[in-house]
Amino acid sequence: MTARSKFWLITLSSLLAIAVTLALGRWQLSRAAQKQAVQASIDEKTGSPPLSGPAMASLPDPAQEMYRGVSLRGRWLAERTVFLDNRPMNGKPGLYVVTPMKLEGGEAVILVQRGWVARNFVDRTSVPTLDTPAGVVEIGGRIVPPLSKLYELGGTETGPIRQNLDIAQFRAETGLPLLSVWVQQTGAASEGLLREWPLARMGVDKNYGYAFQWFGLSGLIAILYVWFQIVRRFIYPKRA
Repeated sequence: MTARSKFWLITLSSLLAIAVTLALGRWQLSRAAQKQAVQASIDEKTGSPPLSGPAMASLPDPAQEMYRGVSLRGRWLAERTVFLDNRPMNGKPGLYVVTPMKLEGGEAVILVQRGWVARNFVDRTSVPTLDTPAGVVEIGGRIVPPLSKLYELGGTETGPIRQNLDIAQFRAETGLPLLSVWVQQTGAASEGLLREWPLARMGVDKNYGYAFQWFGLSGLIAILYVWFQIVRRFIYPKRA
C-alpha cells in the first residue's frame, strides 16, 4: 500500500468514526429529551389532585393517569392476598404484599401493592402474618405501571407466594371484577409493612453522560487525526 493510499484510508476511517460517534451522541441527547418529556408528565400527574375510587373506576384508560395520586375507600379482601417473592426494598430481599380492595359504592375491585415485608428464609413456604384491618378503610396511593415480571419455572403460578401476578390471569382465577390498573399504597409504615417505594425517575443524567462520552471520543479522534495525519505529516515531516 502506498503512502497516499494509506493516508486516504486513514482519512476515510477517521471521518466515518467521527460521524458515527457524533450520531451516537446526538441519539443520546434525543433520548434525554424524550425522557425529560416523560418525567415532566410524571411530575404533572404527581402534582394533580388525587382521584377518588369511583373516578378511577370510571377511567376509560387508567394508563393515561399513570403516577397520579388516588384516595380509595373500601374493604380489603384479605383472603386473596398474594406475596410476590424476590422483591427488594432498600437493598433487602423480601416480599411485596398485594391485596385486592373492593371499592366502596360499587362492585369494582382493584389490586393494591400494600407494601413490603421481610421473607422467612428458614421456612420459605411460611406466609408472613399481617395486620389487615377489617371493615371500611381509606388509603392513599398512586396509579403505577404493572410490576416487572421475573423469570418463573413451570406454568401459571397459584398459591399465596408467587413470582409474578398478572391481572387478567388473577381475574380469571378468582372471579373478582378486577380493574385493569395497579395502585401502590403510599404513606408511613403500618400493619407490619414498609412503603419506601423508589421514586419514578427516568435517569436523564445517564443519557447526558453517555452523550458527553461519545462527543468526547469524536473530538479525540479528530485531534489524533489532525496531529498524526496533518501536523506531523505536512508541518513536521521529519518527525512522521
